[in-house]
Order: sequence, then C-alpha cells, then structure tokens
Amino acid sequence: MGKALCEAFARAGAAKVVVADLDGAAARATAGAINGAAFECDVAQEKHVLHVIEETERQFGPIALFCSNAGVGGGFDPLSVNAGGASDEPWMRSWSIHVMAHVYAARHLVPRYKARGGGYFLNTISAAGLLSQVGSAPYSTTKHAAVGFAENLAISHKADNIKVSILCPQGVDTDMLRAIPKGPQSGDGDLTPEQVAQDVLKGLAEESFLILPHPQVLGYMRKKTENYDRWISGMAKIQARMREEFGK
Repeated sequence: MGKALCEAFARAGAAKVVVADLDGAAARATAGAINGAAFECDVAQEKHVLHVIEETERQFGPIALFCSNAGVGGGFDPLSVNAGGASDEPWMRSWSIHVMAHVYAARHLVPRYKARGGGYFLNTISAAGLLSQVGSAPYSTTKHAAVGFAENLAISHKADNIKVSILCPQGVDTDMLRAIPKGPQSGDGDLTPEQVAQDVLKGLAEESFLILPHPQVLGYMRKKTENYDRWISGMAKIQARMREEFGK
C-alpha cells in the first residue's frame, strides 16, 4: 500500500517523494521508479524516524506531508483462545509500530510544522481502530490507540494549522492481509492498493480527518454506537463462526 501511495503522490505532482521502509532494497526500487529518494527505516525505533525527518529536510527541504503507513499483522488467533494472548511479544511489536511510530513522527515534526506555519500528517490505521478485529486483540487494541492519538494530535494542533487524516480501510490486497487468516475484514471485498491511494488523494484534497475507502464502515460505526450491546453480540457471532471454521 505504501508503494501505491508513493506512486500516486508522484503522479499528483509532489516535489519529492521520500520512501522509507524496513526493506531498504524495496524502498530504493520504489523510489527509483518515481525519481524519489529512499531510506531504510525501522519505524519502531525513534532514532530511525528522526533520521528520516532530518535527512529529508536537509537534502530536499521542509516536509509538507508525512505518511505513517507501517503495519504488522501479528497476534492473530482465529480461535481466540485467550484475548490476553500467550506472550508480550505481539503486543509490544504492535504497540511500537501501530502507535509509537506515529508518536515519534509527531514528536519531531510538530515543532517544525509550528515554526513554519503548518503541515500535514497522514496516518494509516485500519477500520479495526474504529470497529474491532475479530481474532487479534493486539491488532485491534493498538489500532484503537492509534485513532485516539490521531484525534488528540488533530485537536491539540488545529490552531497551529497542522492537519491530520487517518486512513481506515477494511481489507486491502496486500502481503500482510494474505498472511493472516481470512476473516470479516474482507467481508466487503478487498480493495487494491491503487484504489486506496486514489481515495487518499481525494481525502487529502478535502482535508478530511477520516478517510474510508470502504464507505460501509461508517454505517457499522453508527450501529456500534447506537446499541453497543447488540453490536458486541453480533461480533461474538462472527467469532463463533470463525471458531467453527478454523477449529475443524
């Protein structure tokens, strides 16, 4: 999905697209195809995020739009034997990538944005941060936290002309989605990364806080808040069907 976003930004006329990825070779390949620049970066490490920010601004000028797009699909258990999990590892890995990566970007860019009168954050999250993720408490919990942080970021710095958008799709046809058990996240169809990138361009042009490539999610959110108990019961039925299917 990050590759599709980079390509879309380049076509839309970005002065320079800087690609940062844990896979340095993949970052360089994507950057090379769009006359961009590339950094190898582990977003779970603050020093890596800071390095990307500092070097980008040193080499190419002020960052106008920073996209936090990294994600990890660990901790999936379709049987959900214990929502607390068996170890801390998937929880801490999800927390560092889904939450702290956004925090690190804000920590080092907000002062810069404020000093020059504004800037933009695009944080890729997930519909799981608005609804839930059956089969993975770590994923669902950290995505909810990511939404909470983005809300606070937008509220705290609206007066500083700092804009925030969150990208919350359901299923997107990526390696991460294909690596986890098929579940309700694909119930409304899996979109291509290119489709999602086009929705992002539209959402950014409109300066929308919430970008929903699957518009059905808005209806699900309304049903959740209208009757929380009924919504929990419905989600529990989905969990029961997954246990039946994967427990055979």
